[in-house]
Amino acid sequence: MPTIRRPRKGSLQFWPRKRNKRSYARVRSWAKLKEVKLLGFAGYKVGMTHAMINDNRKTSLTKGTEIFCPVTIIECPPIKTASIRFYKNTQNGLKLVSEIFSEKVDKELGRKIIIPKKINKKIEDIKDFDEIRLLVYTQPKLAGIKKKPEIFEMGLGGKKEEQLKYAQEKLGKETDINDIFTAGQQVDIHAVTKGKGVQGAVKRFGIGLKNHKAEKGRRAPGSLGPWKGQGHIMWKVAHAGKMGYHLRTEYNKLLIKIGSKPEEINQKGGFLKYGIVKNPHILIKGSIFGPAKRLIRFNHATRKNKKIPTEAPVISYLSLESKQGN
Repeated sequence: MPTIRRPRKGSLQFWPRKRNKRSYARVRSWAKLKEVKLLGFAGYKVGMTHAMINDNRKTSLTKGTEIFCPVTIIECPPIKTASIRFYKNTQNGLKLVSEIFSEKVDKELGRKIIIPKKINKKIEDIKDFDEIRLLVYTQPKLAGIKKKPEIFEMGLGGKKEEQLKYAQEKLGKETDINDIFTAGQQVDIHAVTKGKGVQGAVKRFGIGLKNHKAEKGRRAPGSLGPWKGQGHIMWKVAHAGKMGYHLRTEYNKLLIKIGSKPEEINQKGGFLKYGIVKNPHILIKGSIFGPAKRLIRFNHATRKNKKIPTEAPVISYLSLESKQGN
């Protein structure tokens, strides 16, 4: 089973419960790989369906038999590299010391990135750095979702000398999902949950309903705190407020399949609130937070579960039944 990082309703594991700054996630830590390649990818959530797979878990009671498995489909158009960023370790963390832009960048980026007119720097001239990252952007126009892409940083695996050569080759070029991942891998999912607007204390924090003899509101908190003491209402008291649209991470999700033929998964009439899949796609075991068309970032697992097999299970059946009108 994947390691789930989701708070209970009354938990203070995530506080403050504030809305994310943007509709896609920010990744703060990366896996360490010996092979030089991108440490993650991104795609757009299509929706869910179900499949029948062969259970290949060693300690499972249903080992070797076909089992029902819910799967999430993510469409993954190729991503492009906009620039190479060079970082230096300082007392205050990583500091950006230099950046080299691609000569050709898609016009859809608009004002999201400002490219200098004259680029005098060369990769060979930059030597004083500790870490390299690539600034990449998506191509939602290939999926027919929207025009403006998302732009974010991506870490690199391998040694520094190998990273420099790899980054130079990828500058301004496309990277495909098959170059980064293989079926059967464990991935960490980074995404923003659905926004639910202003909700009450019962739904937001899971407090109990008051009984029939209680005064005032049935779904309101019973007490705001003592009469004396701190002299104000504590922040721990459950109150109504905005809920959802939070940045969340789920570890060790199983990547069941990487597909390049959209006709193998497309449903009649298309997927609800998404449409037709036109690009390479992946199947992830289980559900993923966020609505349809939201950007999902998935990276190489940072804390692998050794109990999960490294080989992808065989899919004997994938449901293509239309969900329209259900």
